[in-house]
Order: sequence, then C-alpha cells, then structure tokens
Amino acid sequence: MDSPSAASPEASAAQLLKREARAMRGRVAAPVLLGLAGIGCGIAQAWLLARLLGTLLGRDAAGWQELAAAAGLAVAMAALSLAQERAQLAAGAAARASLRRRVFARLLDAGDQRVAAGGVDKPAAGAATSVGQRTALAVDQVEALDGYFARWLPAAALAILGPLTVAAAAAAVDWHAGLLLLGAGLLVPVAQAITGIGAAQASRRQFDALSRLSGRFLDRMRGLPVIVLFNRQDDEAEALRVAADDLRRRTMKVLRVAFLSSVALELLSAAALGLMAWQRPGGSLFPLLLVPAFFAPLRAFSAAYHEAMSARGAAAALAPLLALPEPQGLLLQEVPLKVVLTAQDLRLTYDPLRGPALDGVSFHVNAGEALVLWGPSGSGKTSLLRLLMGFLPADSGRLAINGRDILALKPAELRRLSAYVGQRAHLFRATLRENIRFARPDATDAQVEAAAKAARVTDFAAELPDGLDTLMGEAGWGLSGGQAQRVALARAFLRNSPLVLLDEPTAHLDPATEAEVIESLQRLAIGRTVVIASHSPLLRAAFPRVLELDAGRPAALARAAGD
Repeated sequence: MDSPSAASPEASAAQLLKREARAMRGRVAAPVLLGLAGIGCGIAQAWLLARLLGTLLGRDAAGWQELAAAAGLAVAMAALSLAQERAQLAAGAAARASLRRRVFARLLDAGDQRVAAGGVDKPAAGAATSVGQRTALAVDQVEALDGYFARWLPAAALAILGPLTVAAAAAAVDWHAGLLLLGAGLLVPVAQAITGIGAAQASRRQFDALSRLSGRFLDRMRGLPVIVLFNRQDDEAEALRVAADDLRRRTMKVLRVAFLSSVALELLSAAALGLMAWQRPGGSLFPLLLVPAFFAPLRAFSAAYHEAMSARGAAAALAPLLALPEPQGLLLQEVPLKVVLTAQDLRLTYDPLRGPALDGVSFHVNAGEALVLWGPSGSGKTSLLRLLMGFLPADSGRLAINGRDILALKPAELRRLSAYVGQRAHLFRATLRENIRFARPDATDAQVEAAAKAARVTDFAAELPDGLDTLMGEAGWGLSGGQAQRVALARAFLRNSPLVLLDEPTAHLDPATEAEVIESLQRLAIGRTVVIASHSPLLRAAFPRVLELDAGRPAALARAAGD
C-alpha cells in the first residue's frame, strides 16, 4: 500500500480526514444526539400542530393543552439548537487545537531537518517553503478544517438518521408519504454529486492560491525596506494585486458550487411537498407538516457540503506535513550537571559540487571549558553548531557528549542539554521580564532578576519606565543591538544548561559594547561547557582555547593541504 507521502493529494487528504474523524467521534457524538433530540421534538410538534389545524378544519378535537405543549416544544427545540451549536463549536475548537499542536510540532521537526547550503535553506520533504506558507498551514489551513468537525460530520450523521426518523413517523400515519419522503431523500446525494463535481479540486486550488498570497505578502512585508530602496514597490503591488485577484476568482467558484447545491435541495423539497399534497388532498396534515422537519437535516447537510470541500483542500495541504516521520532517538532520564564534548573526524557535505562544509574536524572540550571556533564566514563554524544542536547529522565521524554518541539522542533531547545565543537576539512583543523568562517559563521572578543582573540587563533596565516590566516592541524595538544581545545572554543564564552554544554573539556591536558582552560571556562560561563561533579578534583573545577553521578544516591541516 502506498504511504501517505506517496499517495495522491486527494487520497492523502481523505486519509487524514478519516483518521481525524475517528479520533473526534466522542466530540461529534454530542451534537448528533442533541440534533436527534431536536428532530424528535419537531416530530411531536408537527403532530400537535396537525391536530390544531385539523380542529380548525373540523377534522379533529384539540384545545389549549395541545397549543401549550406545542409552544413548550418550540422552546425546547430552541434550547436544544443552542446546546447543539455550542457542542459543535466545542468539537471544532478541540479539533483545531489538536491539529494545530501537531502541525506546529511537525513544522518544528521539519525545521530541524533544514540545512543551510551556501545561505539557502533546503526544506525537508513535505515542509512548506516559506515563512508565509508555513504560517498559512498553521493558521488558515487548520482554521479551514473547523467546519468539517463542527458542522459537516454532525450534519452528515444527522442527514441519515434524521430523515429516516421523520420518514418512519410519516409512514406510521401514511406509508405512501413515508415512501415519497424517502425517495426525495435519496435524490439529495445525487443532486449534491452533480452540483459538487470538481468542488474539492476548486477548493484545493483556492487554498493553494491563499498560501501563495500569504507567503508573498509576508515575505514582501519583511523585505519592505529593500523593495522601497530599489524602487520596486509598484511592481510588487501589481504582483500582489494579481495574486489577490486569482484568489478572488477561485473563491467565487467555490461559492457558486455551494449556491447551486442549496438551490437543488430547495427544488427537491418543493417537489416533495407538492407531490404529497397532490397525491392525498384530503389526507392527514401530519405528513405535510413533517416535510420541513424531513429536509431540515438535509439543508444543514447541504449548507455544510462546501465545508467538506474546503476541508479536503486544506487537508491536501496539511497531509504531506503531518505524514513526516517523527524524529527518532533516545530520551534523557535527566539533564547531566556537567558535559564533556568530543568530536572525532567530523565530515559534512551539503552539495558535492561545492565541496565539504566540514572535513575532518576533531576537538575535545572538558566540563567547565570554553572553545572558540574561529574563522571567516564560510569556514564551517555555523555548520558545526548545527551538528551540536541536532539540526542535522554528520556524514561521518563521531560527536559525543559524556562519551555517548549524540546521534542516538532525539534532537529535542539534545537541545534540552544546551542554551543558544545567536547573532541577533529575537525579542517578542512582551516585557523584558517575559522575554527573559521565555527560556524557562517556570522560573520565579527572583531567578529572572538574577539572570538579568548576571547579563547586565539591569544596567539599562533601571533607566526604562517600568524596569524589567517595560513592554518591548516587535523584534525588540526600542533596544539597541547590544541591549538585545544582553537579553539573549540573560536567557542563557536563566536556562542554566550545562552546554552553551553561541554563534557570533558579538557581531554587529561597537567595540565598547562588544567588550561588555564578552565580560558577560566570561561569567556565563564559568562551570559550563561552552562553544563559541566567532571571527572577532577581541572574543578570540578573551578565551584561551581556540580552534581555527579554514574552509571546513582545522587551519593547520588546511595550510598543510595547500602546501
């Protein structure tokens, strides 16, 4: 049998929706049962109304008791409808939360498999190719599945159980009316199939267009200064207009399908009512009053039909990502207090045509020592850090922590051992305190303040309006590069991991600020195993152990090979 990743988009989407529907059966059962209770009340109300109308026509004898009971049933039906709607919303919310959690996990796992080759990221198979598209997967595509679980699945069940119940009630009085209703009900799937031909493909194309528009818009917003500086704003605006117009046309096509399916159902309902009235003009009014109750679940089914088509389109986009295998490896029972890092003859090649990124790199770092990986850009420093963070495996060689091969560990477990500080600290729109606590959410205020003091964040926080509780703007707006870097160091202090990895932590800083950051780095290195990638002469001079890299090889070996 084909794997999900090898199957067609339609088959992969169907498998995903079927699997999720099984998992959500308990949640979907509640709105179905409430819907059946409402249908039962509708049948009873139709019986009472038929008696009241029969009394007006002189065929029956009914009074105020029947009228009061019919009014009470109307109130009960309204209450059941409200409860059903809430149960549907709860089912949709639960499905979205479960799917979004898994999508985020797979996006992070796929991110682990991304490798940098000459500055160009290569996504793993099934991963989205841009930030905008990954955002659309986690937000828009998951949101599009809400209607499938909240409305379509309950409506599909009630479209079978409800009409059968109503037809049985009609047949108990007039079996001809029961058969007529069943015949009309059997024509509904035919009408839905005729009007819905190509609806799934149209919906999938709509979501593809939405993903492309989202990706392009987000990417261009991030590069807005470059667009303006090169005077390309008019061209990009036109390209966005074309993409938006393509999305509009595809959306209108999906809406046309939904409108046609509703029209077909209304025609069937009117035909059934007319035939029933024509067949037995003097018969009981009860079967006639059951026609709206019979078609009510089918109307809900028709209204939710486009939800199923949209869900198939969204599921086709999500299925390749969710089919990615979960990273394998061992789990740590506990994080060791000290780590010894050993590398032996590490080799890594992204592209054979461009040569190795790492070629025979070996080193040994004891607990409490710091090693500076020194060299120009492209010398292999960042690639070595990616190996240490578990983002990709080496082609050959051995990388061990405390004598154990790190490839045997699950990548997420490897990152539990380490704290990371990159070239540019990413700060969220939150307070300084919350940005520092991001490294360890369970930390107390005292621990956060101690980390801020160790990284000298308190030096500049004291001058801010609310100190550590001052709200930062997007991407740390309001802080200088050196101040943002100190916040990143405070995160590393708070995390208190035995292994600290730093990638150009003093890049883009002026000499005075760089000296302050280096002083904080020296405090951070006390008692920890530290690996620092840098090409800064000041940072190299601050630590005694240096491994100089040149074109992916230790400098001495590279020079010998050049000789």
